[in-house]
Amino acid sequence: MIEISDVNKHFGKLHILKNIRLRLKEGECIALIGPNGCGKTTLIKSVLGMVLPNSGEITFDGKSINKDIQYRTHIGYMPQIGRYPENMTIGQIINMVKQIRNSHEAYDEDLYEKFEIEKLLDKRMGTLSGGTTQKVSAVLAFLFQPKVLILDEPTAGLDPLSAEFLKEKIIQEQKKGKLILITSHLLSELDDLISQVIFMQEGEMLFHKDVAVLKQETGTDKISKAIIQLLKQDKA
Repeated sequence: MIEISDVNKHFGKLHILKNIRLRLKEGECIALIGPNGCGKTTLIKSVLGMVLPNSGEITFDGKSINKDIQYRTHIGYMPQIGRYPENMTIGQIINMVKQIRNSHEAYDEDLYEKFEIEKLLDKRMGTLSGGTTQKVSAVLAFLFQPKVLILDEPTAGLDPLSAEFLKEKIIQEQKKGKLILITSHLLSELDDLISQVIFMQEGEMLFHKDVAVLKQETGTDKISKAIIQLLKQDKA
């Protein structure tokens, strides 16, 4: 579905992405993890067309994203920190995005209902807590039934119940055959969600493995333990 071929990105003298090669397929829920500054956000923004690589190519369903910008309508993106016009209400934001997208598909309002957003429609974005802003971002990411979901620290700031609603929704969407890419520092939250792990460090992809293989190779039952074990082996 998404293929990343020899992608490099420089910001001045900094080499942020180094020959990244990835093939991301439908039906997978993939964790993109690594230390701060390893290139995760730059890679995501490259897939979204927000950052232009210096070299390499990214394709979506076999077409270069540079030649077919309509691919973005098939992606639901939940940023780590949603930035919205502070004077607009939640209802105005949702209506504005609906008008911009002009989608003829039925809306997926599952999270809208579970988060009880209808009770908050008159709240201005500038008055919201971080957790409520995250709920709005989650609702917008899933609303248009995209083929791909890119979720950047999706549970950050959410209360436990809302976080569980979101995790259940992620599992449901994967079962429908969607490609889901998640970045998270809370590895313990990923155990029940993901099928593959991509680990980046200093702009390079250290590994891309199935979770089952990762656990088998390290003799562990948790993703966090497996990754720590692998990193120790690399340093040994």
